[in-house]
Amino acid sequence: MSGDADGFVHERHKPGSSLERPRELVVACVPMRSNVNVSQIARTASAVGAERLILTGAAKLISKIARDGAESLPVSVHRTLPPVLQRLRGEGYRLVGLEQTTGSSSLYTYAFQRRTALVVGNERLGLSEEVLSLLDDVVEIPVYGMPHSYNAAIATSISLYEYCRQFPTG
Repeated sequence: MSGDADGFVHERHKPGSSLERPRELVVACVPMRSNVNVSQIARTASAVGAERLILTGAAKLISKIARDGAESLPVSVHRTLPPVLQRLRGEGYRLVGLEQTTGSSSLYTYAFQRRTALVVGNERLGLSEEVLSLLDDVVEIPVYGMPHSYNAAIATSISLYEYCRQFPTG
């Protein structure tokens, strides 16, 4: 704890807030190039109270980066994503891709549904046509400078923040 000039004590590193109800939010990633990005996504997904993280390919979490997210967030690894997305749709999730496409909506104006699966693309290749064809919606984060896109982990964090802004208590 530390105090300010008026003697007010600031609590640091306090426990997380509690949710009124569990989040109905899943993060699903296509095969990623970097386990650092995967681990950062896990850390953020855990911090926002996501229900689970779905990884594909040879993804592995780096515990020093994922921190408590490596232990507190349910994580599953699958060979490919399309069958998993079809199952999620059957469970009532809205499949929302995070990708820059001609048909994508701005994250600034997109209204998430409470039951959402956020689908994250590869750092270089994005989302394949096969995965894009399975999605209900595609959102992008406007970029105003160079490079023309955000890092995959950063873009995921921004998108998860926006979801939580729309559903702050779960």
